[in-house]
Amino acid sequence: MREKKALVVFSGGQDSTTCMFHAMAHYDEVDLVTFEYGQRHSLEIDVAKQIASEHGLRHHVLDMSLLGQLSPNALTRHDMEISGEDTEMPNTFVPARNMLFLSFASALAYQTGAKTIITGVCETDFSGYPDCRDIFVKSMNVTANLAMDGNFVIETPLMWLDKKETWALADRYGKLDYIREKTLTCYEGIIGDGCRECPACRLRSDGLDAYIEEREGDS
Repeated sequence: MREKKALVVFSGGQDSTTCMFHAMAHYDEVDLVTFEYGQRHSLEIDVAKQIASEHGLRHHVLDMSLLGQLSPNALTRHDMEISGEDTEMPNTFVPARNMLFLSFASALAYQTGAKTIITGVCETDFSGYPDCRDIFVKSMNVTANLAMDGNFVIETPLMWLDKKETWALADRYGKLDYIREKTLTCYEGIIGDGCRECPACRLRSDGLDAYIEEREGDS
């Protein structure tokens, strides 16, 4: 049974675009919300706008530049080298980012009548980010409902999937090539397959290679 309306937290990257196609397959109406928080590459906003436009989806872009001021790190500072991906807390972690994103998304959902909020966070490939854990999302779901006396559901389609399985999901929706060519995941701001060197690109490309190898082995 298709639900009525969903709001997707949307960055224009692989995960959130996969979530967008998931929402389009399961909901009658889909809105997207993108947060402009002073991220490393403003191109991310342009990519999100382009994808939304190509699919005729209502797209909200919210100014959250204060987050970049509060959380100087490698995702909000162009001159800071990315490091620590093999440690417990890499310097690409933006403190409170998903907490604020889900809070603002809940407020927007309240205003627009969306009962489901979809986010692409993932505990399997979460890079040590504590605000990508299932327990955190569940706590935010409870908090949003208490704060607004609502009955929101925060849905996480990718929570228990690794990157290979995320590519498989995109392929099931017939969108693997689109996501591969049109999305921006790269920390260096290169659309599509990216630089293939940064941690985000390595995770993405390793998952894609593993999925294609498995798919060809099954054919």
